[in-house]
Amino acid sequence: MPKRRRNSAHPAFGDELLRGKKRREVPHEFVLDALAPLSPVTRPMFGCLAVYVEEKIVLILRDKPPSPGDNGVWIATTAEHHETLRQELPQMQSIRVLGKATTGWQVLPTDAPDFEDAALRACHLILAGDVRIGKIPKRRITGKSRPKESGRPGAKRHGT
Repeated sequence: MPKRRRNSAHPAFGDELLRGKKRREVPHEFVLDALAPLSPVTRPMFGCLAVYVEEKIVLILRDKPPSPGDNGVWIATTAEHHETLRQELPQMQSIRVLGKATTGWQVLPTDAPDFEDAALRACHLILAGDVRIGKIPKRRITGKSRPKESGRPGAKRHGT
């Protein structure tokens, strides 16, 4: 004999929406406004908001009150461009939360006195097509398209 299900009352449609997860505010939304002519796409990443222009990730917008050390606008670049970018964005620094002394990612920190001006300068560089900003992310391998694991004992797969 099949188990009887409890007849639970279904909430009204509007009630479900009210109980759903509240969407986070977009950190540093003025950056997206500045990049609007390029039709940027955003995706959540590491509890932040990644900003893509076409196939390139160009920025990450971060505002995490519990750990504010690297809050601001993260710039996707490479070490070879740090010096020339720093001439235009003197407050740019390496991201500390990544644990390396120097990373490809750089941050314009929110605690800099001219944070918004610097972030807008970075947006102008992106709008101008500056090749120093932006990276094409490596494709993730998922599901059946994964290659076979190495036969080495203890080998671990790490995300790209």
